Amino acid sequence: MEVNEPVETKTVKALTLQSLKRTLDLFQGNYGQRIPIDEESQRIKLKCKIADEYAAVRDLPSDFQVGRRTTTALPSTEGSSGLPKIAFPEAIAALQPAGPAKPLKEEKRSDLQRIIEDIPAKSDAAPSSSSSQIVAFQENSKALGKTFENDNNKNTSAALIRRMPSKWPKPEWHAPWKLYRVISGHLGWVRSLAVDPSNEWFCTGSADRTIKIWDLASGQLRLTLTGHIEQVTGLAVSPRHPYMFSCALDKMVKCWDLEYNKVIRHYHGHLSGVYSMALHPTLDVLMTGGRDSVCRVWDMRSKTQAFCLTGHDNTVCSIISQSADPQVITGSHDATIKLWDLATGKTMTTLTHHKKSVRAMCMHPKEFTFASASADNIKKFVLPKGNFLHNMLSNQRTIINSMGVNEDGIMCTGGDNGSLWFWDWKSGHCFQKEQVQVQPGSLESESGVFAMSFDQTGTRLITCEADKTIKMWKEDENATPETHPGISFRPPKDLRRF
Repeated sequence: MEVNEPVETKTVKALTLQSLKRTLDLFQGNYGQRIPIDEESQRIKLKCKIADEYAAVRDLPSDFQVGRRTTTALPSTEGSSGLPKIAFPEAIAALQPAGPAKPLKEEKRSDLQRIIEDIPAKSDAAPSSSSSQIVAFQENSKALGKTFENDNNKNTSAALIRRMPSKWPKPEWHAPWKLYRVISGHLGWVRSLAVDPSNEWFCTGSADRTIKIWDLASGQLRLTLTGHIEQVTGLAVSPRHPYMFSCALDKMVKCWDLEYNKVIRHYHGHLSGVYSMALHPTLDVLMTGGRDSVCRVWDMRSKTQAFCLTGHDNTVCSIISQSADPQVITGSHDATIKLWDLATGKTMTTLTHHKKSVRAMCMHPKEFTFASASADNIKKFVLPKGNFLHNMLSNQRTIINSMGVNEDGIMCTGGDNGSLWFWDWKSGHCFQKEQVQVQPGSLESESGVFAMSFDQTGTRLITCEADKTIKMWKEDENATPETHPGISFRPPKDLRRF
C-alpha cells in the first residue's frame, strides 16, 4: 500500500529567506567581535621580523661612538620598556628623550606590545675585540660598510644579502630564420629525415614507400631506394659504418649498405608498425620503438635482439640515445618518458610530467639536458636523474611532431598545423613564429611538419612536411637586433625556474 508523503509547498524565495534568518540567528551574537590574537603565532612572527631587520646590527664594535650620530627621539619609558630588548644598550641610551617620560600605565598596554616585551633578549654583554661581526654603521654614510675583524675571513658580505628568488635568465638575441629552398620529389607525406655525419647529403623517407638521398648543398636528388611496402617512419645514418637504417609501418627494420645501395640485414621482431629509431653514439646498437609498446635493442652486426624494453602502455613514438647513463630515453603515447639502464634492460626513472603523447624529444649537443614536446607543453629535464627544470614560456597549442636543437641554443619545434616556432634554449622564450606555406595544388590542411633536423654545423634547418615537400631554412645574415628585435620577452611572474 503506497503512502503519499507531503510535498514541500514553500517557494524557493521563502526557503532562501528562512535560511538567511537561521544564519542571522546563529551568528548575530558574534557580530562585530574581533578575532582574538594567538600569542604564540604573533610571537614567532615578531621574532622573524625583528631578526630580519636588526640581526645585522645586533652587535656593534667596541669603539662605536653613539654620541656622534644625531637621532630623533623615540617614545619610550624609563628602563626602555617599550623597545625591543634585542637593541644594543648604547643605542638605547642615545635614543632616550631628554626629559623624563611619564610611566606607561599597565592597563593601557596593547597585546602586541606585551608580546614584544616577552621576546627573550640576547645577552647585553659588551662585544669583545675578537668579535666576528662583519658590519658597522658608517659615521657619515647611511650605508653599511664591511669590516673584516675576524682573522680567518670566514664571514663575508654575502651573509647580509637578503635571499631573493633567482631571476629568470634573459634570452640572447638570435637572428631570424628564413626559408631559402623548397625541394619536391616525393609522392607522399615526407615522414622521416636523417643527415649524413659528413654533412654532404641527407636522406628522407616518405609515405610513397621510398627513401631518397639528396645533396645538402644544391638540393639535387642523388638516389632513390625502394624496398619497404609501407610508410617509412624512421631513418638513421651510422657515423662509424657506411650503413643507413630505416624502419616503416610494415614492421620491418632494414640495414642498407651505402657502398652497394642494397639491404644487407633485416631485424625481425616487431609485432606492429615501427614508429621511431635511434643509434647509440658509441656502441654498435640500434633502438627501435613502435606500436607494440616496446623499445627493442638490436645488435647491429648479429641481427639479434639484445633487450626488449617493456613498460610503456602505448606506442613508443620517440627515442633518443647518448653515451652516458641513461643511454636510452623513450617517449610514448601514454604521456610518460622512461629513462633506461642499458646494462640491465630495466627502467631507471619514469617521468609523468606530460598529460598528452610525447611525440618528440631532443638532446642538447653540449649540456646534459634534454627537452620533450607534447600537445600540452614543452618541458626541459636535466640528466641523469631526469629532474624537471622548467616549461617553455609559450604554448604552441598543437600536436608537436618533431623538434631539434643546435649548439647555439636555438630549438625549433614543428606542429601538425604547420607552425614552426624557434626558441631560446636557456630561457625558454619563443623569439620567432613561422607558418609554413603549402606548395601550389595542396590543401591548406597539408601544412603539417612531420620531421626536422639541423645539419652538422647547426646553420641550416631541414623540415619534412605533409605537402610532399622538403624545406630548408637558414638564418638571415643581414639581421641585427635593431632591425629584427624579435618577439618581446616577458619573464614569468608565477613560475619558478627550478
